Amino acid sequence: MNLRIKNKYWLATLGVLAITLQGCEDKSAATASSTTDQFSKPITVTHELGTAVIDHRPQRVAALDMNEVDFLDQLEIPIAGMVKDYVPHYLKQYKNDTSIKDLGAIVQPNIERVHTLKPDLILMTPLHAANYQELADIAPTLHFDDSIKNHITKVEEHLTTLGQIFGKEELAEKKVEQLQSKVKQVQQLASSRPEKALVVLHNNGAFRNLGPNSRYGFVFEELGVKTASKVAEASLHGQPISSEFIQQADPDILYIVDRTAVMERRSTINYDDVSNPLLRQTKAWKTNHVVFVDADAWYIAASSPTAINIMLDDITKGYKTE
Repeated sequence: MNLRIKNKYWLATLGVLAITLQGCEDKSAATASSTTDQFSKPITVTHELGTAVIDHRPQRVAALDMNEVDFLDQLEIPIAGMVKDYVPHYLKQYKNDTSIKDLGAIVQPNIERVHTLKPDLILMTPLHAANYQELADIAPTLHFDDSIKNHITKVEEHLTTLGQIFGKEELAEKKVEQLQSKVKQVQQLASSRPEKALVVLHNNGAFRNLGPNSRYGFVFEELGVKTASKVAEASLHGQPISSEFIQQADPDILYIVDRTAVMERRSTINYDDVSNPLLRQTKAWKTNHVVFVDADAWYIAASSPTAINIMLDDITKGYKTE
């Protein structure tokens, strides 16, 4: 599906509109298309769902995912509208900002609200793939899929692409360099240590193993953390496991992502909440190397600069010695 942006105004008319429509409800749209923001050459972005042609600097951006909100925040780009059902703590300043329109839920944005917002750019993720054409009919829509393969590289490319579109190339390059530096530090740490780890998702007392083939595959495949599991999960969302599975894998480090804390908006679990005889037999438990990670960063996001940096800090905690 190819997306083509049609110019609604002749260049000669645009200069007039920027003046005469001041105070009218279409003022922002006119400003977005003013001659000062018009690109000399359109930027074409090809993604898995189609192609977006952007001919002017976007002024009213709709973000349908917390990763996208974070990318915009990191590049100091104003947000016109965003989904607000699950906002991570590091983006809390946007939650109650009434100047930013609430576009509904991450899993299912309110398309009517998106339409009413009159955005000139929409940022979406695979969660919204079924709505792509409907969104693309409203405004140029970019689909970013920072999946498990080459995850870090895709996050860097994501930054670079938005930096080009919004004229934030230098800032984007700086953010990329900072991320690369931190990733290298964790890679060096993981490669120099023998510890093996498990990443497990906790949900209302049940566990799922999230290994090299899961949504957190980059932890093992790109960062070099050694896995304690000998079973390859077949799903992006991992596989259901028992405490006995964890006990038999006997990880040196156990990272626990508390999904329930996110979904029920409560504090993250601790040792006492999940303690049982089997878990207490693991090396991770005996040596106090169980890390209850930042659930907002790991579960709500996991594909943006701030989220990745928090995840890198959490991973590093697993290797620390008292």
